[in-house]
Amino acid sequence: MGSSSQSVRYRMVSNKDDLVDAEINQVEPDDQDTGLRPKSRLSELFDRQSYTGALLFNLAAFMLPALYGTLSKLWVANIDSSQVVTTDVYTYIGVIVNVLNDGLPRTAWSVIGDKTTRTPSSRIGLTYTLLLFQITFGAILTVIFVASSDKLAAAFVPSAVRDTSLRYVRISSVEALSSAMEVAVASSTRALDHPDVPLLISSIKFIVNIVLDLLIISRFHVGNHAPTINTQALVRMACDLTAALSGLVYFLHIATRFQGRSSSNPSDPKPRPSVSSLRTLVRPGFWTFIESALRNSIYLWLIHGIVSMGSDYATAWGVFNTIRWGIFMVPVQALEATTLTFVGHAWGKWRAEVGPTLKNPKASKEDLLAITRLAWRSCLIALALEVPICILLSIWGMKQFAFYLSESEPVALITQHMWKTIDWCYIFYAVNYQIAAIVLATTTRWFLIQALGSNLLWMLPWAIAVTRIGMTPENAWSYHSIIFGGALVFDFFNVSLVVGIWAWYLMKGKISLAPVHSSL
Repeated sequence: MGSSSQSVRYRMVSNKDDLVDAEINQVEPDDQDTGLRPKSRLSELFDRQSYTGALLFNLAAFMLPALYGTLSKLWVANIDSSQVVTTDVYTYIGVIVNVLNDGLPRTAWSVIGDKTTRTPSSRIGLTYTLLLFQITFGAILTVIFVASSDKLAAAFVPSAVRDTSLRYVRISSVEALSSAMEVAVASSTRALDHPDVPLLISSIKFIVNIVLDLLIISRFHVGNHAPTINTQALVRMACDLTAALSGLVYFLHIATRFQGRSSSNPSDPKPRPSVSSLRTLVRPGFWTFIESALRNSIYLWLIHGIVSMGSDYATAWGVFNTIRWGIFMVPVQALEATTLTFVGHAWGKWRAEVGPTLKNPKASKEDLLAITRLAWRSCLIALALEVPICILLSIWGMKQFAFYLSESEPVALITQHMWKTIDWCYIFYAVNYQIAAIVLATTTRWFLIQALGSNLLWMLPWAIAVTRIGMTPENAWSYHSIIFGGALVFDFFNVSLVVGIWAWYLMKGKISLAPVHSSL
């Protein structure tokens, strides 16, 4: 439903375009007549265009790399437990690359995900442009990281193992290219209702990694060579690139088949990267890039302080994050990706109904409910899943799991203390992710507004304060628990307030929106 103040409705896409739009979400040719026969419950469950089906695909896609990230620490602990902390360089390089990956790719939900106003050909052209941009800048970042590997090691590796980590840093630098490509493919294909593409990427990465690790790195490896931490890095680099390229090829195959079916005239222009498409992506992407640069810069500033607290503390923080991302964050990320997809679709549908070129449209309460409904469902599912996980990890398993990953009793005890201190804060974090997805998938400027509140009012003051506090490994967590745990709680109330104001402004027609054209 649209605003009651709008007496005229617009529909910019013809029936033919609707049919073509359905075709892009098909993988098998035999699927085109599924509307003529009732779907089985199983097929509905795994339908990529349904909330449940997309959530299942996303759960699997996020679970596999998280599982491998956990196992990779185990391989390194078996090789040399003192080098476990070095593997966190891969994570911190990823944080730097996230400034790029959280920029344009996060516009996919509101731009490429608009399947009501934009034509399928336009959405494919926008995806091509996004891919070209990400791959180009990912390659540039890789060159920069390799050239400055000594500075990266000095910033993120404890001094005790810094000299032996330089080659690992150089090898891990290729993550900039592989992750830039992977994130672009994953974001755009999810927005195109193809969560099977990210699942393919994760499956290839997981299977090939496990096979090569067993053959080359594990205690049962083939041959008489002694595996090193650099061996693990080379295996990971090869698998990251292979998986990202496989996802890219699979997407290009889908896009090529779509072009062949949708074009009735061979002379019709084919989707291709363009400057106009880049401008369309940059307009909302500017706000997400600023948000990402601010958030990740402050985080890396704080991480540098954590590394300076010594090897045990830095290793415990890395193990803590491995467990957090490997167990807790998998359902949170899967729910967020699903929320972003369907809120983006609903937003595009509403824009088409009220007039896609209208600068200050008004939304009714019914409109807001239709746009955000699945975000609230994700919040409820997140609570149902994450509360038991938090309780189980706190009561049983955290210390044992941490020791399993680090082979160090002091590290396991520190990790257990970290989790028990702020575990409850992550329940707020799980819900906050889903609420923030509402503004990320609709108006990225408002996503930046909520991020400014979080980073400037909480994280930045603390980042400045810790430089003036005489922290030691013994008292560091007293401060870091307030910084990181407090941020999770603050973020929840901050984003809830911002989304409430956003909804009120949208109902009053006070939010200025860029026009949407079907050809871009």
